[in-house]
Amino acid sequence: MMNHWIIAPVVLPAVMGAFTVLVLRNNISLGRIFSTAATALLLLVSVLLLAGATQNGPEVYFLGNWPAPFGIVLVLDRLSALMVALTAFLGLAVQLYAIGTGWDRRGRHFHALWQFQLMGICGAFLTGDAFNLFVFFEVLLIASYGLMIHAGGRDRLKAGVQYVAYNLVGSTLFLFALATIYSVTGTLNMADLAVKLPTLPEGDFALIRVAGVMLLMVFAIKGALVPLHFWLPATYANAPGPVSALFAVMTKVGAYAVIRCYTLFFPEDLTATGMLFADLLLPAAVLTLAVGAVGVLGAKDLGRLVAFGAVTSMGTLFVAVAQFTPEATAVALFYAVHSTLAAGAMFLVADLVLERRASGSLLTALPPLSQHGLLAACFMAVSIAVAGLPPLSGFLGKLMVLDATRGDDIALIWAAVLGSSLMMVVGLSRAGSVLFWKAHEAEGQSTEHAAQPLAFVAVFALLGGLVMLTLAAGPVMSWLAETAQQLHDPAAYIAANRLEAL
Repeated sequence: MMNHWIIAPVVLPAVMGAFTVLVLRNNISLGRIFSTAATALLLLVSVLLLAGATQNGPEVYFLGNWPAPFGIVLVLDRLSALMVALTAFLGLAVQLYAIGTGWDRRGRHFHALWQFQLMGICGAFLTGDAFNLFVFFEVLLIASYGLMIHAGGRDRLKAGVQYVAYNLVGSTLFLFALATIYSVTGTLNMADLAVKLPTLPEGDFALIRVAGVMLLMVFAIKGALVPLHFWLPATYANAPGPVSALFAVMTKVGAYAVIRCYTLFFPEDLTATGMLFADLLLPAAVLTLAVGAVGVLGAKDLGRLVAFGAVTSMGTLFVAVAQFTPEATAVALFYAVHSTLAAGAMFLVADLVLERRASGSLLTALPPLSQHGLLAACFMAVSIAVAGLPPLSGFLGKLMVLDATRGDDIALIWAAVLGSSLMMVVGLSRAGSVLFWKAHEAEGQSTEHAAQPLAFVAVFALLGGLVMLTLAAGPVMSWLAETAQQLHDPAAYIAANRLEAL
C-alpha cells in the first residue's frame, strides 16, 4: 500500500508557510508557536520515514496517481530519508536559536520563509524526477534569498544579489541539461533514465556527455566546488547567523544530487560517459579543499573564517563522493552528516560571539564577552569538530575518507586532506586565541549581554548530535554501508517506480 506519509515533509512546511503569511504575519508569538510545532512535527515524521525506509526499502508516492514515468513521483529510500531527517533536526535546532536570539523579530516573514526553505530542501531530497529537482532548487533559491537579506543592510543585500546571480546561472545550465537529456531519452524520471541511458545508440553519446557535464556544473555551484564557489564566502559571512547555519545543509543538496544522479543514471559503467565525471570531480574537490583551508588560514574576520571552513568541509566530502565506490559513498554520507552538524554549530557560535562584540567581525582582541567561558568552550568544541580533530566524529570521518581513497591519486588526496586539516587547526587556533585568550589582556571593561539560554540549548543540541554520531559510529557506518550498496545497485529503486529493471 502506498505510504502517503512520504509527501508530508513537502506538504507540511508548504501549508505552514502559507498559513503563517496569510494569518500569523502580524503576531510573532503565534508565528513562533505554530512554526516551531510544524518543524518539530516534521522531525517526528522524518524519523518515522527513516525507520520505514530502513525496514521496507524504496517506496514511491505517485502524485495524482499517475504512473511513472508519465507522472511526478516522490521516492523514499534510505538516502532521501536520512537527508530529510538531518534537515529537520538542523532546522528545529536553528529555529530555536533564532527565537532565543530574537533574529526572527527582525523581519515580518522569517518563519514563513523558514518553512518554505524546509519545503524546498525536503522536496529536493525526495523527488524522483529530474525536472522536479529543478523546481525544488528554485523554491530553495527564492526562500533562501529572502532569508539571506533578512533584517537588511547594504553588505547583506550586495551579497544576496551576488548569491542570486550565481544561482540563476546554475538554473539556466540546469534547464539546458534537462532539455538535452529529454531530447535524447524522452523522459526525466530518474529511474526511467537509469533504464534507458544504457540502451542509447552511439550517435547520442556526445549529447549525453554534454548534458552530464552541465548537470555536474549545476551541482558544483550548489555544492560550492572550486572554481564555482565564489558565491559562498560572502553569502555565508553576511547572512544572519541562523540562516547561515541552515545553509549548512543546503550545500549538501549539491552533494546529494551528485550521489543520486551519478550512481543512478550516470554510473561509471555507463558506456556513453565512463569515468568522465569522476575525472572532473576529483580535481575540483582537491582544489576546494586547498582554497578553503587557505581561506581559513588567511581570514581576518570571523564570518569569512567560518564560511571558508564550510568550503573546506565540502571539499573533503566531494573527495569521497568522487571515488564512486560503495565504500567511499558510505564514508561520504557519514561525513555529510558530521559536517552539516559541525558547520551549523560553528555558524551559531560565531553569531553568538559577533552579537557580543562591538567592533564587528574583525579578529581583534577585545575585553572578555558576556558568558566568556561558555562561549570559549563552545568555540573550542566546534573548532575540534570542524578541523577533524579527535575525539569527535570529524576525526573518524577524515580517517575513513583517507582509507576509502587508496588508489592512483592517494598521494594527492592524502596531502590535500592532511594539509588542509593542519591549516584549519592553525587558523582556528589563532582565531580562538585572539577572541578568548588575548581578551583578558585587552584594555576596557567586559561587555554585558542577555544570557540567551535557548540559543545555547540549540548549540548544545548540535554538539550533542556530533557526540552521538561519534559514539554510534560503528552502527551508523554499518547502516550507511547498506545504504551505499542500495545506491550502487539501483534495481530496487527502479522496481519501486514500477519500471522494468535491466
